[in-house]
Amino acid sequence: MTTYADRGFFDRAQAGALELPNRLVMAPMTRNRAAEDGTPEPIMATYYAQRASAGLIIAEATTPNAVGRTYPNIPALHEPAHVAGWRRVTGAVAAAGGRMFVQLQHGGRVGHPDNSGLTPLAPSAVPLPGTIYTPGGHRPAVVPRAMTAGEIDATVADFAAAARNAIEAGFAGVEVHAANGYLLHQFLAGNTNRRTDAYGGSVAGRIRFPVEVVRAVAEAIGPERVGVRLAPGVTVNGIAEDDTDALYPALVAALRPIGPAYLHVVFADPGQELFHRIRADWPGTLIANPALPWPSPFPADGGRAAGERLLAAGADLVALGRAFLANPDLVERFRTGAPLNPIRDTGWMYAGGPDGYTDYPTLHPSSPQPSSQPSAQAEGRLVPAAAAC
Repeated sequence: MTTYADRGFFDRAQAGALELPNRLVMAPMTRNRAAEDGTPEPIMATYYAQRASAGLIIAEATTPNAVGRTYPNIPALHEPAHVAGWRRVTGAVAAAGGRMFVQLQHGGRVGHPDNSGLTPLAPSAVPLPGTIYTPGGHRPAVVPRAMTAGEIDATVADFAAAARNAIEAGFAGVEVHAANGYLLHQFLAGNTNRRTDAYGGSVAGRIRFPVEVVRAVAEAIGPERVGVRLAPGVTVNGIAEDDTDALYPALVAALRPIGPAYLHVVFADPGQELFHRIRADWPGTLIANPALPWPSPFPADGGRAAGERLLAAGADLVALGRAFLANPDLVERFRTGAPLNPIRDTGWMYAGGPDGYTDYPTLHPSSPQPSSQPSAQAEGRLVPAAAAC
């Protein structure tokens, strides 16, 4: 029996062809700091460079096309301006000694015409429950349009094109987001995929579109530059799976021949049999994001103990979100046992500007100190489901 008890956060590790100085991954977290058109702003370069000591940074959810946009001020990767903006970010991270993937996310039904100018596309015409945040405030979710076969093919091509743009922008690779209730997850789940064609019905039908996306991205940039994020059993954004234990082993088996650099399992629980099944079935690198309370109470250790349990259970890397958000020098703090910064009110996460973004203090006295009051922009802002791990 394989044992992993000797693994530690500060061991060197591998993700595809990428050598990592430690096993701590900064998880992708929506922060809403891009320009209105999806171009990364200069402040994003500062934010990510501050956290370059992570073994790997996975940049926030980034849209591969216009219709896939979820919320306001989300970055994108389908126009030359987006590539140029991201190139400034990756350059700053590289100059600080870091390594960076970007997450590609199509929102599917998690979108709104007020955000994208377009009617959202989804596997079926099943709306998101509740409201969605727009520049004009919270609006009722609209009924998405069920994707045609041609739109499915075009979306696969858009993911591949965005992956090529990511490499041009200086990323080491991309993570395909098939989790947390966005488009690929909507194809996986029976309550959001009511199709009767080859992309619906059986497990084999429902995994088809995500597998096609991953295959196209791998063919575009090389499988060693591709990761895939999964969320078995996660119910955010109105997702309901009734066959999780059959669905994910089938998906992992279909992804295995493509050879992605890693799988990234969110809300991973080493006490669940499915986690161990995925570990046993997946021969490559496994990133695990621990199941921590959201939005509170956040553990005082930043998820360290939960991450150590995941390493001992077989994870190769541990992805932490809010701990990196509040502690630019999280790796150093874990290494030295220094106390962690408390996470400020969740409104800071999405407020825009430097507040709660680039002003968290480090252990070095010269670093900027956080202000004590939220900006006016923070009031009433959206907290996207499962955006901060």
